[in-house]
Amino acid sequence: MDLRSQLNMGVGRAAGRRASAPVKQAARPARGLNQVVRASRDLSPSRSSSPSRSSSPSRSNVRLTALSTATRPVSPTKETVQQLSTDAPTDIEYEAVIIGSGMGGLATAAKMVEKGAKVVVLEKYLIPGGSAGHFKREGYTFDVGSSMMFGFGDEGTTNLITKCLAAVKKEVETVLDPSQVIYHLPKSDAHPEGLEVNVHREYSDFMTELVSKFPHEEAGIRAFYGDCWKIFNALNSIELKSLEEPRYLMQEFAKHPLECLTLAAFSTTNTGETARKYIKDPTLLRFIDAECYIWSTVNANLTPIINAGMVFCDRHFGGINYPIGGVGVIAEKLAEGICEHGGAFVYKANVKEIITEEKDGKIKATAVRLADGRVFRGKTVVSNATRWDTFENMIGPDNLPDSEKLFRLRYKKSPSFLSIHMGVKAECIPKGLDCHHIILEDWDKMEDARGTLFVSMPSLLDPSLAPEGRHIVHAFTPDWIDGMSHDEYEKKKVEMADEICIILMSIIPGT
Repeated sequence: MDLRSQLNMGVGRAAGRRASAPVKQAARPARGLNQVVRASRDLSPSRSSSPSRSSSPSRSNVRLTALSTATRPVSPTKETVQQLSTDAPTDIEYEAVIIGSGMGGLATAAKMVEKGAKVVVLEKYLIPGGSAGHFKREGYTFDVGSSMMFGFGDEGTTNLITKCLAAVKKEVETVLDPSQVIYHLPKSDAHPEGLEVNVHREYSDFMTELVSKFPHEEAGIRAFYGDCWKIFNALNSIELKSLEEPRYLMQEFAKHPLECLTLAAFSTTNTGETARKYIKDPTLLRFIDAECYIWSTVNANLTPIINAGMVFCDRHFGGINYPIGGVGVIAEKLAEGICEHGGAFVYKANVKEIITEEKDGKIKATAVRLADGRVFRGKTVVSNATRWDTFENMIGPDNLPDSEKLFRLRYKKSPSFLSIHMGVKAECIPKGLDCHHIILEDWDKMEDARGTLFVSMPSLLDPSLAPEGRHIVHAFTPDWIDGMSHDEYEKKKVEMADEICIILMSIIPGT
């Protein structure tokens, strides 16, 4: 019996795009450059083991730890949803009106209420988190977006999720994943069966594996990832805020001149350029393209090396940690803590307009109007919606600021992701299979719509997410939905579900 005949499947879309340019940009702690580390540690890649505080647990121990949580109830309950706030005062001026309770909006609100600021968060839906939320169906808890979470370490400055939670005196229990991801990459003359690479939690294990696939490039591999560690160590020495803020950079330079000079030396360099300084093998260079693409959705030539240095090293330092109860628990805890610290949440808040006024010759956002007519005024308006929704729908294309016009000349939209959430019988999953996988069948199609398949099976780490004897498979792939009618979308969704299930059988063959 194959996988498709065994699964209990639900198909949906995750239509959020990566670009986000709010009136003021919300902090984003979940991935990429929004991870941080510790100044006092020497994280040189020449060390014999991974630069982490403690050794990585065995896969069997990780799963035994998670199994102990399988009987816990998951949240939010139906009763909790029914008690969500849909109102907040409109007769005051908030320090900040925050549109959207994705991770960026939540991080912004948490850090502001920690300082005593009065904020209101406007969320369109019934649950917080956006693409870092979760939903429930028939005993399953499905993550809306990625299950691969950075930022949960307990050391350094890259543990931004931990820090955000601490700002509102909250904690989330996690399970450490023994690997970040398994790559299943195309066949070649050098790799006739296809290239498979496990990005182990332990840095030394990852180096051993990658060098075994490209022994002639050992020096280049160690030099390239060595540059990544130089960047990471420099970032690890400073308090991470916006690297685009001159005043902040000057303050950090006064305290950490050598580290800031290191970052300055790499600030205009992309990852592809850095890799080509040391590496010649075209397949290995394409592997580094894939390393960038899975989190930046662009290839190495379009990915800043500072961002890559953060991601490529934090996965070995802080590790990939899965929150018990599902990714959405992070947002729920943050929302709870924000309210406990005097912040306000308004659910079912459909924002229709960001109100602007001219002050001292400049246009400034001063308030937010909802579809029901309510207006929330703030000294600052922060949008955690996509930049397209923010500027086209809430501000209006006729009022685009010059900075936004320039941005649109330099950057392009990322596609949406079509997601398939499945509940499968446990016997479908081979024993010892890891949680996260990337499947790419043609290097030339990596950045094309449906060219790369992302796969997560978080119930392998936290069995409480699925009914007994079942597991979750979440498969998602970039795709464009612009211009489709409802019927066209529904038809394509079904077609894509069948195609994705066929590809999945390369790693989940069924019984």
